[in-house]
Amino acid sequence: MTPMIAVGGSEVAVQQGFGSLDETALIRSAQRGDHSAFEALVCRYDQAVLRLALHLTGSEHDAQDVYQQAFMKAYKSIGRFRFQSSFHTWIHRIVTNLCLDQLRSKRVRKEEPQVRVDWRGEEFDQLSQVADAHPRRNPERALLQGELRARIEMALERLTPRERMIFELKHYRGLRLRAVGEIMNTGEDTVKSTLYRATRKLRLILADMH
Repeated sequence: MTPMIAVGGSEVAVQQGFGSLDETALIRSAQRGDHSAFEALVCRYDQAVLRLALHLTGSEHDAQDVYQQAFMKAYKSIGRFRFQSSFHTWIHRIVTNLCLDQLRSKRVRKEEPQVRVDWRGEEFDQLSQVADAHPRRNPERALLQGELRARIEMALERLTPRERMIFELKHYRGLRLRAVGEIMNTGEDTVKSTLYRATRKLRLILADMH
C-alpha cells in the first residue's frame, strides 16, 4: 500500500503521533513499513521540497510533479537508506536529480514566457522584478535591471543542466560547497571546478549579449 503524499487533514494526527520522535526513529519505523511514520517525514519536509522544486523548475506544474515523484521515490527507496547522510540531504538529492532530468528533457524547447512562479506558487513577471524601490523615479535604471535579469535567465539556459543546478544551489539557494556536493553526490572539488566553469561561461555569454 502506497501512502498518500498529500497529507492534508491527516497532518495533525500524524504530528500528534510522531511529533516527539527524532528523525532516526521515524526513518527506522518507515523502513519497517509504518506508513504513518513516513507521512510524518513528509510533513516535516514537504514545504522545503516544494520550495526547492519551484525554484529549480520555475514552474508550479513541474514543481508539483517533482514533489509527487520525489516522495514516491523516497517511499520506494526508504528501505535502502543507510544513514550515511541526513534525510534532508537525501530527499534534496532526489529532488535535484528529478529537476536535472527535467532540465535535460527540456534542453531544446521554445522560449519560455516571462511569467514565472515564485516559491509561494504565485505568478510574477520576471521583467518587472527590479531592485529599484522607486522605479517611477528612475525608469531607465528599472529597465536596465529588468533587461539584465532576462539576460541572466537566458544565459543560465545555455549552461549544461548540471552546471546550472550547481550554480543555482550555490548562489540562489545559498548552500555551502560541501552541501551542494552532498546533494549532487559528488566531491567538493568537483563542485568548485564546475561552479568556476559555469561562472566563466555565464560571463562570456553575458558579454556576447551586450
